[in-house]
Amino acid sequence: MAGPHPPKHTVGTDGPMRRAESRPVEFRGPTAGDPVFSPAPTGSAGRPQADYAGQPQWSYPGRRSKRRLVIGMLVAVALVAAVTVAIVFGVRTNGANTGTSFSEGAAKAAIQQYLDALEHDDVDVIVRNALCGLYDGVRDKRSDQALAKMSSDAFRKQFSEVELTSIDKIVYLSQYQAQALFTMRVSPAAGGPTRGDVQGVAQLLFQRGQIMVCSYVLRTGGSY
Repeated sequence: MAGPHPPKHTVGTDGPMRRAESRPVEFRGPTAGDPVFSPAPTGSAGRPQADYAGQPQWSYPGRRSKRRLVIGMLVAVALVAAVTVAIVFGVRTNGANTGTSFSEGAAKAAIQQYLDALEHDDVDVIVRNALCGLYDGVRDKRSDQALAKMSSDAFRKQFSEVELTSIDKIVYLSQYQAQALFTMRVSPAAGGPTRGDVQGVAQLLFQRGQIMVCSYVLRTGGSY
């Protein structure tokens, strides 16, 4: 009677095959016989370059773009400085330097000259002041001369002599405009005692080195 079947073994040239044992996988570094791998080629600026057609390249701002940015900023600063200098020069040319333009002495001299023109019927000086800087541009001055004549006649009917004694206050409206409150000593045309407390207000304009009295108002109600 046959006994239990014996286990089957595969017989080879080396005898029965042993059961495969599990072993951990070991990784080894490259040896002399292995193919050598090198990193991707790079350009002069350290950027990866394409090693075949169609491969994208990385681009970063280089020294040339930074240099252009610095040059552009310097040009912009130079332009701003040039414009500022031009504006300052233009303003000073038009007489905006109020430090010497509207000093008390200069304002007093200009107002006294205008009062003298009213007193002596100097029509040309009156018109030049009344036009307030427009004298050279006005072609027909006949109406202005007639108005100046009327102002002088009215002034001489009221006063026979006028002397400006003080500038009481100057209010600057802008760099080249101001109004001045002044006191003058007047002698009435009809006779009588001299008055030294008469005040007036003058609108002043400084242009091209000259101060003009654009208007004159007597504080007692007269306007000339």
